[in-house]
Amino acid sequence: MSRPPASAEKTRPSIFWPLAAVAVPAIGVLAAIKLDGGEKLPRDGAFVIAPNHYTEIDPLIVAAAVWRAGRAPRFMAKDSLFKVPVLGSILRATGMVPVARASSSASARATLDASEQLVEQGSGVIVYAEGTLTRDPDMWPMRGKTGAVRLALEADVPLYPMAHWGAQEVMARYGKKIDVWPPRKKVRVLIGDPVNLDAYRGQPLNPAALAAATTLLMNDITRLLEEIRGEKAPAERWDPASHSQKETGRFES
Repeated sequence: MSRPPASAEKTRPSIFWPLAAVAVPAIGVLAAIKLDGGEKLPRDGAFVIAPNHYTEIDPLIVAAAVWRAGRAPRFMAKDSLFKVPVLGSILRATGMVPVARASSSASARATLDASEQLVEQGSGVIVYAEGTLTRDPDMWPMRGKTGAVRLALEADVPLYPMAHWGAQEVMARYGKKIDVWPPRKKVRVLIGDPVNLDAYRGQPLNPAALAAATTLLMNDITRLLEEIRGEKAPAERWDPASHSQKETGRFES
């Protein structure tokens, strides 16, 4: 498949250029990324993209794929990361979106602010709907959080599901070391059609509606991963709460 045309935000000089000049070749040594569906992302304007999450190296894989698809990769990240020296400066310079985790009201306010920022700047943002690495034993998507859906609905922008597989060969789940040999391990990335949220747009964003819309998103992500893996996911999605597992993570949804 031919590479989709780049958007203005990628072709216009920005801090992403030097970062990509270093990061993209380095990631390419580790992983041979095969991207399908990159042409589905809009060339301009705001959007939300929600990938599955199962290893600590996922953000690099996802960022490289989004860059290859022609858009600048921006993540929604914990607001506390923006206070870390150097890292915080990079996050702000690249337009990453902070989100509060201290309370539900603070998180809701942060989502509203982020939605306004997305629309104003016409940016895309990557949101891990699971909020952290999946706890599913076989690394299928687990129960999702509502942040990705809330952001897409608040901003009234399309929400794209994404799935990828193979990154666990580069870095094992919960692993801390990158496996550099053999190089260029195969990683497949698949971007799907926008999630159909028509029934929820313009409606009150109550917990029941957000939960139902999030289920649609997680179903779409799971179907994409089933296609990549050539397997069927479990009929019941893993729920950490029912297994007494604590959910933590850098990239909040």
